Amino acid sequence: MLPELIQGIRGQSRLSISQAISLIENSSEEGAKLLSEIFNDTGNAYRIGITGPPGAGKSSLTHELISAFREKDKKVAVIAVDPTSPFSGGAVLGDRIRMTSHFSDPHVFVRSMATRGSQGGLALKTQEVGEIFDAAGYDIIIFETVGVGQIELDVIQATDSVVVVLVPESGDDVQMLKAGLMEIGNIFAINKADRPGANKLAITLKNFLSTLSFEENKWLPEVVPTVATEGSGTNELIEIIEKHKSFNLKHGIQKAKIDDRYKKRVIRIITDDLMDNFWTDNNGFKLECELEKKYNQRKSPYDLAKQLLVK
Repeated sequence: MLPELIQGIRGQSRLSISQAISLIENSSEEGAKLLSEIFNDTGNAYRIGITGPPGAGKSSLTHELISAFREKDKKVAVIAVDPTSPFSGGAVLGDRIRMTSHFSDPHVFVRSMATRGSQGGLALKTQEVGEIFDAAGYDIIIFETVGVGQIELDVIQATDSVVVVLVPESGDDVQMLKAGLMEIGNIFAINKADRPGANKLAITLKNFLSTLSFEENKWLPEVVPTVATEGSGTNELIEIIEKHKSFNLKHGIQKAKIDDRYKKRVIRIITDDLMDNFWTDNNGFKLECELEKKYNQRKSPYDLAKQLLVK
C-alpha cells in the first residue's frame, strides 16, 4: 500500500494526500513509516503561520493570500486548525466556506484539523501533515490557527514566517501588547483597516516596535493594513513575507528554524515512546495505590518518582 500511496503523493494526487493525512491523524504505524519514506522529499516548501484573535478575518485573509500566490504560479496548501465539534469530534469548519472558490483548483489543497482538546501534540501532527504537502510539491504551506493560545504558539513553531492578524477593535492596546504577540509575530496585519481606529492601532504598534532593541541579524516586525474582503493590502503583505524570507536566508535564520524543528521532533518522538514504555501496568498500579491513600500518608511525588524510575 505505501509504495502506491507515496507515488500518489509525489504525483500530487488529492486522494493519496487525503489518505496519508488520515494515517497521520490516526497516529498509525503506517503513518510513521510513510513519513520516514517521504522525508528526503521534504524541506522545499515555505511555511506561513496565520494567527490572531477570533473574528479578525484570518480565513478571509488566507483566502486572499491563496489567490495572490496562485497568480505567482505557486502551489498552495492550507492546514486550518479548527475547534472540535462537541457532537462529531471533528473540525468545525467555520470560515473555511470562504475558501470554496479554490476547491476546484488542482494546485490548492485546504485541510481542516480538529484541536480535539490537544495542545503540543497537535503541533506535531500539523507539522507532519505539512511534511506530506511538502513532499507533494506544494510551494507554500499556510497554517491558520484558531486564535492566540498555547496551541497556536506550538503550531507557529512549525512555520517560517508568522503573520498576526489584528483588527481595530482588538481591544485595549496595552493588554494586546502584553499578550505575547510581539514574541511570535514577524508581520502584523491590521485587517478591516477601513474601520475607525485602524490608524491608531498601526501607530501604537509601530511606536512600540520602535522602542525595542533589535540586533543587526534580528528581524524588526513590520505592520501592514489590509481589507481582506476587498483584497486590499494583500500584495503588500506578500512582499513583506518575501522580504522576511530573504532576511531569514541571508542571516542563517531559516536553517536555524529547520534545525530546531528537526531537533524538537526527534525529542518529541523519543519522549512519547519512552512515556508509552514507562507507564506499564505495574507502574500505573503503583501510582494508583498512592492515590488511594490519604494525602498526608502518601509518599512524596519525588520519592515515588525515584521509586518508579528504578528498574
